[in-house]
Amino acid sequence: MTTTIDMIRHGEPVGGRKYRGQIDDPLSDKGWQQMRAAVADHCPWDSIISSPLSRCADFANELAERHKLTVSFAPEFMEIGFGSWEGMTANEIQQQTPGALEAFWRDPVNNRPDGAEPLVEFRKRIESAWVKLLSQHTDQHILIVCHAGVIRMSLQYMLGMPIENVFRIKVSNAGLTRILVDQGNDLTKLYPQLIFHDGKL
Repeated sequence: MTTTIDMIRHGEPVGGRKYRGQIDDPLSDKGWQQMRAAVADHCPWDSIISSPLSRCADFANELAERHKLTVSFAPEFMEIGFGSWEGMTANEIQQQTPGALEAFWRDPVNNRPDGAEPLVEFRKRIESAWVKLLSQHTDQHILIVCHAGVIRMSLQYMLGMPIENVFRIKVSNAGLTRILVDQGNDLTKLYPQLIFHDGKL
């Protein structure tokens, strides 16, 4: 049995680029255009799963309604919490705490912002979400509308990457990633393949 999982990152939110984390900013007009362009009129999916944050959920609802698909909302697929950095731009972080960003990108496990969700706990959350998804949607084609951090950590989990390197993966606004997972009845034996990343349909 082969399960196909497409993940799409939300488009640009209102307020532009920043460490948004779990702040619930909606999509900007540009963000809507990016997401609609990324999928166009394609609809290969059996159902849609979305982060409950509005920059994902609003588009998921529109897409589901347009194609008469079911949509469900999974808090497990929310973005990682960035703690004290939430709502700040990279320049603001650099000015407030020089060197903190470089330390984080070099070793995000041990240099997370104050109050941020630990990277290892985030990984456990994403792993649990994937186990649930694969048990409930075996042999289907599913779209997950989510966040850059969720896509990065999903790739880390499915491909067995070192967790320290997860932020080396670029994820563009409205970028699409596809993973095929060959599986049997034993969910501990999965054979995932990355088909494409950061693309469009």
